[in-house]
Amino acid sequence: MERKRKEERQRKPEWLKINLNTNENYRELKKMMRGKTLHTVCEEARCPNIYECWANRTATFMILGDICTRACRFCAVKTGLPTELDWKEPERVAEAVEQMGVKHAVVTSVARDDLKDGGAAIFAETIKAIRKRNPFTNVEVLIPDFGGNWEALKVVMDQRPDILNHNLETVRRRSDRVRSKAKYDRSLELLKQAKQMQPDIPTKSSIMVGVGEEWDEILETMDDLRSVDCNIMTIGQYLQPTRKHLRIEKYYTPEEFAQLKEEGLKRGFDHVESGPLVRSSYHAHEQVKSAQSSQEAAAQ
Repeated sequence: MERKRKEERQRKPEWLKINLNTNENYRELKKMMRGKTLHTVCEEARCPNIYECWANRTATFMILGDICTRACRFCAVKTGLPTELDWKEPERVAEAVEQMGVKHAVVTSVARDDLKDGGAAIFAETIKAIRKRNPFTNVEVLIPDFGGNWEALKVVMDQRPDILNHNLETVRRRSDRVRSKAKYDRSLELLKQAKQMQPDIPTKSSIMVGVGEEWDEILETMDDLRSVDCNIMTIGQYLQPTRKHLRIEKYYTPEEFAQLKEEGLKRGFDHVESGPLVRSSYHAHEQVKSAQSSQEAAAQ
């Protein structure tokens, strides 16, 4: 009886239903990724927006292979000991960006704790390669914490990405439970260091809700991000990838997500993307425009 009640409580609400759209753009993009042996976080992390984004010819490239050295309890990406370090990968990503004709490219990676720089050099080369082939394309990087190696962070920041993104993932109290090896305060310090290195580059972070946090803790997280001058925040619903992953504690309503957006904007974020299916890179091209407009208005 108790098991049945739990299953009923976890039943996915109507607003989380996803429309499948495997049109020609989707199929062509999937074929391109396989042909260039590229990985995307869209596939590896089982993103619910893959059909919408790929149908619109946008994708988040995942570099440094598809095996992560960490085993975060929310993430569907494979874990283990990576063997791949492909220095030709940046050029293949740049070629794909060119073929897709994207104006805002998002590049992320698995965590590579096996590498001294955490993969920062490959990030830097990828930014350079994209810019060389696509000089009018914005480049956003969603980076791991590099184990707190700020010299590695500087390697990335020196290439001046258009947005530096690093996710807190959850509130302070739940961080150790949800994330593997990552530390809440280290993530905040990374965002602070990035802003000190390149004050004019917008920083961004994301959390998922539904993993046991309290409402006030979400607001405290917003305050923590603003304390390090983070410009953009995204908030989305956690969806359990498999039964082995963290259980969903709560489904937030669209109205609650709208409230969180209001709370974030009140605190001074240039842009807040908040909704049940929002993920860190969802509508990323719109986020950078919004942040730039807010910063220009503040400067006047």
